[in-house]
Amino acid sequence: MNLRALSSERLRRPPSSPRGKGILAAILAALLLSNPVLAEPPPAPDAPLADAAQEARAQALFEEVRCVVCQHESIADSPAGIAADMRRLVREEIASGKTDAAVRDDLVRRWGDYILFRPPFRLSTLLLWLGPFLLALGGGALLILRGRASRPLPSPLSEAEEADLRDLVGAESFRPDPDANRSHD
Repeated sequence: MNLRALSSERLRRPPSSPRGKGILAAILAALLLSNPVLAEPPPAPDAPLADAAQEARAQALFEEVRCVVCQHESIADSPAGIAADMRRLVREEIASGKTDAAVRDDLVRRWGDYILFRPPFRLSTLLLWLGPFLLALGGGALLILRGRASRPLPSPLSEAEEADLRDLVGAESFRPDPDANRSHD
């Protein structure tokens, strides 16, 4: 049997054949069963520090640090596993006696200045601080320049158009709305 006959035989096979349904069912079952395997396990519950003052310092730092997965949430609010690991790390460092600045510096060393919701103002973070303003100024300038360029100048009326305009303005029967009467003017 040649290749052309084999491919035409496959084309003639109805799509609802038992073999096709079995393969589709197997693929669907594999996808459904693998979904829980691919999901991230929930993080272990946080264990607060025994000292209330240290726990208060940790909670304040949690609010200042960005979750590297969520990026718009602090590690205090994030349910991601990495956020739980970061909370545990902050608590361990505070329990070992490090200052808040030392904990922040360690987090910045690991993940960069972006990890802080308020990164320090220095040359390396200049784009983080000034980028939004520069983008807004550039967009505003672009809109102003495009607005000026897109206004067409009115062309003067031709002699025929001026004559038509004189006839319309001079006529007593001219009304902007033909259905209007004198009481509506």
